[in-house]
Amino acid sequence: MSDGASLAVDVVVNNHDYGRYLAAAVDSALAQDHPRTRVIVVDDGSTDDSRAVLRTYEGRAEVVLQANGGQASALNAGLARCRGDVVMFLDADDVLHPAAARRAAAALAGDPGAAKAQMRMEVIDAAGGPTGELKPPPHWPMPTGDLRAAELAYPFDLAWLPTSAYAFRREALAPILPIPEAAYRLGADWHLVHLSTLLGRVATIEEVSCSYRVHGANNYEPQEPGIDLDQIRATVSYGRQTSTDLLRLAAELDLPHPRRILSIADLARRMISLRLDPDRHPIPGDSRFGLVRDSIGAVRRRTNAAIAMRLAFPAWFAAMALAPRSLARRLALWFLFPDKMPILRR
Repeated sequence: MSDGASLAVDVVVNNHDYGRYLAAAVDSALAQDHPRTRVIVVDDGSTDDSRAVLRTYEGRAEVVLQANGGQASALNAGLARCRGDVVMFLDADDVLHPAAARRAAAALAGDPGAAKAQMRMEVIDAAGGPTGELKPPPHWPMPTGDLRAAELAYPFDLAWLPTSAYAFRREALAPILPIPEAAYRLGADWHLVHLSTLLGRVATIEEVSCSYRVHGANNYEPQEPGIDLDQIRATVSYGRQTSTDLLRLAAELDLPHPRRILSIADLARRMISLRLDPDRHPIPGDSRFGLVRDSIGAVRRRTNAAIAMRLAFPAWFAAMALAPRSLARRLALWFLFPDKMPILRR
């Protein structure tokens, strides 16, 4: 049935020490209006009150309690218990809207070649109140269709979303499972979202169907007004691992692919890390002018970008390479928070 009613959906909630938000997440999964929805909750060695919260869901959700192994370990444990056609991963600090599973099933039923479906998110604060922001912003089109070439050319410049915005066709994930647990104690969605793009088309649900909670302790969410170099270094490391995995998978699938992956966003974070804290930069061999050179190569791949932006990016990299550290910090803020700069927003 093309409306998705024939597809069973498993929602895997992964949690570690998010007890204060956990009930809202599990309740939202249980409240799905898609009749064939099943909920699995994996607690990854929480030390707060999470397990006491989960005891109240006995008989309504399948609860898996494990020692702390990281996000990839929790998702793998949930996947091992999935039996449905579609898998949705819900971070324990996020919330699904009631129609999310139904819309995801319909989107995947309507496009048999799709490996995953994505949905727009609203941003909520720690108390659950809407902030008025969306992910991605309304003026950003979500990447849709056959994106294999773009994923292998500039994957980290595409408007991909956090874990909770995706629904995956379970059988399509087989070539990329299990998620490598040592590499992705955090950031396991990098592996799932990027590599699954090589396994099928991407379907898009324009309706806002889930809520992304920003509470100041998110694992992957820039926090203003400062620059979190630990977070930037972690992002650089995820990008390096994911790039390696993408090129390996492309070779296994016999897909045309470049020798190297070059994304402006990844190169920019590497430049910020190198300039602002060179002693802790995670990629040996990086140099300022090497990154400037690579930025030019990355821009050449971005034929879909406006000319002004294609000129602005190499100029930013050159300025970062030459500027004193105090000015480099300001340039880094401009890149990380462009919406706060009216001229860049335009």
